[in-house]
Amino acid sequence: MATFQAIGAVAEAVRRLLEQSWVHTPGGLQPQFAVYNGAAFSTPMATGISVFVYQVAIDATQRTLPAAGPDQRRPLPVVVYLLLTAWAPSAASEHALLGFAMRTFADQPVLSSGFLNAAMPGVFREDETVEVLAGQLSNDEVFQLWQALPGSLQLSVPYQAKVVRIESATDVPVGPPVRVREFDVRRPS
Repeated sequence: MATFQAIGAVAEAVRRLLEQSWVHTPGGLQPQFAVYNGAAFSTPMATGISVFVYQVAIDATQRTLPAAGPDQRRPLPVVVYLLLTAWAPSAASEHALLGFAMRTFADQPVLSSGFLNAAMPGVFREDETVEVLAGQLSNDEVFQLWQALPGSLQLSVPYQAKVVRIESATDVPVGPPVRVREFDVRRPS
């Protein structure tokens, strides 16, 4: 299970995968790849793809996973919702960048722990992976998201990284089993 830094490590791994997969094109595009926060949309890059974590939610179907050991708490399974946005001076370049990003995740949807830990070592255990899948946003949700962000509507595609299991740093105290319970109800004198 991952540490509390897992959300940032996933966003950085998505950025790195895009950057490492880019093949120079005859058109001469030289894109940047960056992880954005909300404020970064007010001064975006000239050409490239931004990775924005717009939501993190608890995965209800994985919520009842058992703890790794008797003295550990259950992991917190979360889904990281990402928005990949293409930035370029022309519509054709934006289309090419977004098509490239979508093809990259169709070809390589699973991020290994080695890849996830490359920028932030020790966040994920060796046997962990995270799957990056196409997400769904309605037109209304897209417009609401872009109303909240500075700047104007840009060509984007949602993705979700699942399941990221965040481990607790707090151990459960283990004591001897309870053998007898005694209840004593008295009236106050």
